[in-house]
This record gives sequence, structure tokens and C-alpha cells, in this order.
Amino acid sequence: METGGYSPKDLHFADEARGKLISGITKMSKAVKSTLGPMGNTVLIESTNHTHGITVTKDGVTVAKSIQLLDPVENLAVQMMREAASRTAANAGDGTTTAIVLTEALVRLGIDELDYSENKTQILRELVSETHNIIKNLKSRSRSVSKKKLLDVATISANNDQVVGQIIADTYNAVGKNGIVTVEKSQGSDTSFETTKGLKVDRGYSSPLFINNQKKDECIMEDVHILVSDAEINNILVIENILKPIINEGKKLLIVAPCSQNVINTLAANVMKNSLKLCAIIPPSFGYKQHELMQDIALSVGATYFSQNTGDDLSLMKFNDLGKAKKIIIGRDSSIILKDDSHVDNKVIKERVSQLRDAHNIATKKADKDFILSRIASLTGGVGVIYVGGNTDLEQKELYDRVDDSVCAVRSALEEGILPGAGLALYQEGLLLKGGGNSTKKIAKAILGEALQEPLRQIQRNAGVENNRVYNEKNIGLDVKTGKEGDLIEMGIIDPLKVTKQALQNAVSVAVTILSTNAIVTMARTYEAN
Repeated sequence: METGGYSPKDLHFADEARGKLISGITKMSKAVKSTLGPMGNTVLIESTNHTHGITVTKDGVTVAKSIQLLDPVENLAVQMMREAASRTAANAGDGTTTAIVLTEALVRLGIDELDYSENKTQILRELVSETHNIIKNLKSRSRSVSKKKLLDVATISANNDQVVGQIIADTYNAVGKNGIVTVEKSQGSDTSFETTKGLKVDRGYSSPLFINNQKKDECIMEDVHILVSDAEINNILVIENILKPIINEGKKLLIVAPCSQNVINTLAANVMKNSLKLCAIIPPSFGYKQHELMQDIALSVGATYFSQNTGDDLSLMKFNDLGKAKKIIIGRDSSIILKDDSHVDNKVIKERVSQLRDAHNIATKKADKDFILSRIASLTGGVGVIYVGGNTDLEQKELYDRVDDSVCAVRSALEEGILPGAGLALYQEGLLLKGGGNSTKKIAKAILGEALQEPLRQIQRNAGVENNRVYNEKNIGLDVKTGKEGDLIEMGIIDPLKVTKQALQNAVSVAVTILSTNAIVTMARTYEAN
């Protein structure tokens, strides 16, 4: 209760504080880690937001997000664990359960070692330092993704659903390595995909107030008009000619242009209060690159490009100068624009691509060549949309989460390559760190070395495998589904490097924070009997 601005607090110190943190971590980890691996179990969650009040899932981050504990200190631990899982999911699309398993192991092992050490801070620094070394080693072990391995990544990330894995692999093969894949719910029971032309812009919304899909933190609109300009909009009256038909006719608008904060605030306020269907993003890149990329965007959506470099007056822009898109998906850091072919001159785009190929052939610097190739990919790339079906709402929701995770995992694999799966890559790095002794470096290595082996052991436990075998031969591990040993990469049991890396980094970050905590301040609570 607060009175006159006064908010009482509860204080928790040392062993008591850490004990409750560990209790919260243990509870959450126990719920989440049972889902790890191909033989992992499902979790039933009471969900007030769901039609039937129940969510059935094997998705670690979904389980993590659902957990809230009564004890405030235990719940703080849960929130921190959830942050590790969420960051991993946001950056890599998978690996949430691995992040939680690693965090729990690091904290459990760290408490035992650090309680008796006078050099706690130095040990934690060494822990972070050794983590950087391990990530370097993982990068050196990674392999690029072939078409066959693409299918393996998709299947494994979809909880070993071969049908779903095939659909995802087919979608990526259709749009190409530089293409974009999104996931939507189908109106029917079948799961399928279709491809269309589109482009990705490395810029997100100018204000979170433009978000209209709270679950995914995105602004999603269909049948959208697009304004493209590098001239700053510093007064809302400058684009009055454009806004009037948008408002009067209930149309939708995407602004790709620099806007002053006052303009952003005015637009956002109208979105919130007057249901204006609009979003704004700033132009990508800088300097000459920005000018080139903005030309590409304008061509792709059939817009007239108004540029300050050529003295164009934005106030003279007419509605017919706007481009058009079938759909836009605007996130925090990037945007996807699905093209409307009826509004695009494909002949002009082909001519531009031909010019860019000629420019690529005569360019001498690698950076210039790479930039030109990225522009060609943007102009010619496709967008694949996977429509997820289901016989019931429950089935569709569970499948949607799996497909969404798998798509992100495949994208991560294409970006940074793959490692042997089933926890083997981390396990083998952990074997190299095994040690002991009294020095801070050796203690840090001992903690980290043991924790890195935990994901593999948990996968085997979930499969009911009792195995004391030490897997120290490169890439040689156990397929828990068949009981066969061999080269896991060749057997198609693989993990994206980006997923493994993100899980480890986020787990260490949260674990170090918890292990260095000596005092906790929470809001004072009173509990009344009903």
C-alpha cells in the first residue's frame, strides 16, 4: 500500500536472499527443462487469454513467460531467467530452454564454489572471459548450411516434425538464401506456404506507439500506401495533401522518411486516439548508400522518390506519387514489405538489376561488391509466407509457436552456420575446461565446464537414457531417438551456431548478475486470508 508517496520495502540479505533466488530458479528450470530435446515433454498451462483456458506447448519461452511465483524474491529470479530466454528467442529464435538450463546450472554450481571464496568478483570476471573464448571456439567449429542440412535444422527446431520441417525447408529453398519467411495462422486445418515478391528494410518503427500487434511487438497492415522520401518532415502540414485522403477514406500509410520528433508524436497520437492506420520508419543507412537504397525501395513499391538531393518539394507530393504494398510487417529493428505487382513496373526493376550487375562486375572493393549484391537481393528476393493450420485452436497455437521458432532457427543457421546438436558442442567445450584448484581462473573454468555439459545430460534424461559415456571425439555423439552413436552433423542432428551462442551469452549474463547479488529490495506485501 502507498500513502502520500511512501512505499514500504522489504530487504533481503546474503544467504537468505540468494537462497530464495535459487529456489525461484529451481522451480522455473524444473518446469522448462523437461521440454528439452526430441523426447522432451509437453507442458499444460492455465491461460486466461486462451479460448479454452489451456495452452499446450513444448516451447521453452512460452512456459517461461507463463510462470509467476507468489514469493517476490523467487519471482525476481523467474523474471531474470525469463529475460535470458526472451533475449535468446528474440535474437536467434530458438535456444530458450538451453538458456534456462545453462543459467540454472551456472547458478547452482557457482553458489557452491563462490560461498567459500574471497575472490568472488574476480572469479565472475574470469567466467565472462572464458565464455568469450568458448564462443570463438564454437565459431571455428561451425559449418555452412547445405540444402540437406537446411531440412535437418528445420525439422529439429520444429520438435522433429518432418512434415513441418519439409514445408519450412521448401519455403526457404523457394525464396533463396536472401529471401524472407514469415508465419501466419491459416483459416483452415492445413499448413501450407506461398511465395510472393518483397523486400526487407533494416529499420523498424519510429515509435512503439505504432505497434498494433502487441504479442509480436509489430505493426502489421495490409493494402498499404507508401511515401518514400529522404527529406525531413518537420511539420505535419508538409504532408497534408497525403494525409487528407488517408484519413477521409480510411486508407493505410507507411512513411519511409526522416521525421522530427514533433511529427512522430503527432502521428502516434492520431494512431492511438483517432484510429489512424499509419506507421513511420526512418530511411536505412547513411550518405550515398541511403540515396541508393531509397531509390530501390521506391522502385519496388512503385512510388515516386522525393529527394532533397534533387531539390524535390515534399509539399507538392500528390496521392498518385505514393507506392503500394500488399502487406507490411514493421518490427523494432527491421521491416518487411510485400510487393503489390499491380503497382510495380517490373521492366524498370529488371533494368535496374541489370545496371547493378554491371556495376558489381567493375567494382574493385569487397565492401562495394557486397553492398551491390545486397541491393540486387532486395530487388529480386522473395517473401515466403507459411500458413499454419490446425483442427482446434489449441493445436493451431502449439503448431504456430513451433513453426515460428523453426523459421527463426533456420534463418540463424543460414546467417552463421551450424554445430553438432543434442548439446554436444557445448558439452565438448565443457570437457576442455574441466579442472579445479584454488586460482580464480581454475574455479571459473570448473563452474563453466560442468555447466556446459548440462544441456546434453538433460536431453538424455528426458529420453530416459542412463549414460555415463564421455563424448570427447569431435562431433561424435548419441541420437537419443534411435540409441545410435555417430557424427551428429552427418546424422542431421544439428544446432545453429547463433542459437547456441546466444543461449550461452544470455545465460552467463543472468547467472553472473544473480551470483553477484548480496541484497534484494522488494515491495512490502501483506497477504490477507480469504
